[in-house]
Amino acid sequence: MTTDTVLDLKPEDVNVDQATSPESTPTTSQNGDTNSTEKTVAKRTAARKKAADVHVYDTIVVGAGISGIAAAYKLTQAGYDDFIVLERAARVGGAWRENTYPGCGCDVPSSLYSFSFAPSSKWSHLFARQPEILDYLESVVEQFNLGEKIQFNNGLEKARWDEEKKQWVLDTAQGQYLAKTVIFSTGPLTEPQTPKIKGIETFKGEMFHSAKWNHDYDLTGKRIAVIGTGASAIQFIPQIQPLAKELYVFQRTAPWVLPKPDMQLGEKAKSWVEKYPKIQEKWRGAVATTLNVINVGLRNPKLLEPANFLSRQLLKKQVKDPELREKLTPNFLIGCKRILFANNYYPALQADNTTVIAHGLVEIDGNTVIGANGERHEVDVIIWGTGFDVSHPPIGSKIANAKGEILSEVWKNSSPEAYLGASMQDVPNAFLVLGPNILVYDSFIGIAEAQIDYILSGLLKMKELQFSRFEIKKDVLQKHNEKVQKQLKSTVFNTGGCVSYYLDENGKNFAAWPWSLKKLKEELVDLDLKHYDIVL
Repeated sequence: MTTDTVLDLKPEDVNVDQATSPESTPTTSQNGDTNSTEKTVAKRTAARKKAADVHVYDTIVVGAGISGIAAAYKLTQAGYDDFIVLERAARVGGAWRENTYPGCGCDVPSSLYSFSFAPSSKWSHLFARQPEILDYLESVVEQFNLGEKIQFNNGLEKARWDEEKKQWVLDTAQGQYLAKTVIFSTGPLTEPQTPKIKGIETFKGEMFHSAKWNHDYDLTGKRIAVIGTGASAIQFIPQIQPLAKELYVFQRTAPWVLPKPDMQLGEKAKSWVEKYPKIQEKWRGAVATTLNVINVGLRNPKLLEPANFLSRQLLKKQVKDPELREKLTPNFLIGCKRILFANNYYPALQADNTTVIAHGLVEIDGNTVIGANGERHEVDVIIWGTGFDVSHPPIGSKIANAKGEILSEVWKNSSPEAYLGASMQDVPNAFLVLGPNILVYDSFIGIAEAQIDYILSGLLKMKELQFSRFEIKKDVLQKHNEKVQKQLKSTVFNTGGCVSYYLDENGKNFAAWPWSLKKLKEELVDLDLKHYDIVL
């Protein structure tokens, strides 16, 4: 039975089939071999008993990064205990475990880039570095005893929906698991993206992606080519520039890089924050307010015109050489691409051993890298600062929907869609965290927490009302996404004149949320069952 509202969920509406079990009625084979038949029945009974003994979890969380940790905490606090977290690696951390390149850190202030339920007074800077963010995440897991729920070295290989049993079947590195519901919390930044470059197989030197940094390779005295100038590259370039004999930076599009208002926090400052929690609270609120102001500008590009002018004037002060400054001047409105923050990036590009090639890399010929302008340089090492595949989340290749279709195949010619970045069509009893069209200029942690609250409210209703299946209604999802795309048309992401990871190959904005963070959190307060098809 399918119903639209929770009011229709009545036990008397449920029809239970009283099917006769084949093992309850002994039969004799045509040749009269009763023993043979009994043995067959016994084997089937044993097999079914074994299957029945497999525990069916209420929920399985996939991934123990920031989203998975938030999910584990909130599920536990709600008394929703029948769950586990599957983690492919040997420790938690997600992107903060995987990315260890020199200079890696967060571009959102530490006070906001932390869980609301676990403020920290130990940050060494206003903007935390990767090692202490990873330490923080591990300390949260320890503080709230979440580790007992996490199964390490147990990555998901495939998840498929069993329509008959109304449950998910998850094949993992350590075996098969069953669950009534699944939370896919693997995040959007999981798989490094390396472009397909002509002649890449001919390169004889060292080559690695920033997310898979080779710490065993000594860059001292090497001729280094860096491909890309995104969020990771602007952090590691200043760290490797002093080591390089020659540094060649291939920049397809110049980003907006603003000064980073960072500072070191000494022991005295830390002790004050620890002693007076209100300081942290007010600091967190001030950062959130600042980011909300930025979000207003992103939704109303005309308001960004003064910021564009001031940023260009600032660039004149930061980069003295007119020719280099022209290369580093963005040709799009600020905010169209991700705004980057750094104090040491432009000085590194102005160093004597650095050459900026304002073109993309198009070919590799042996140890020679060739730009789109024909410029050629011989190098010893290539470092890919080319980001991640965010338009087609890699987790999609491991999920089969209710129709048996692999999500990556469904998304092949279009970007994924989800209701409030969480609920997908034909994917019942499952949710994404930090899914499509959910990003605003804020902390990923805050957004993830809000989504987990939404998901948890649905899981608790499912448990209370004892329904077996719920899936976002097709018309609800369609209307939601039409409204989202319509609203995005006037934002800087769509009108700012750039090609960014917010847009897919068809120009569709699959990443950004077009309204305020306040509106997003209001929408995520509670999962409304009238938006879902319910099966008892």
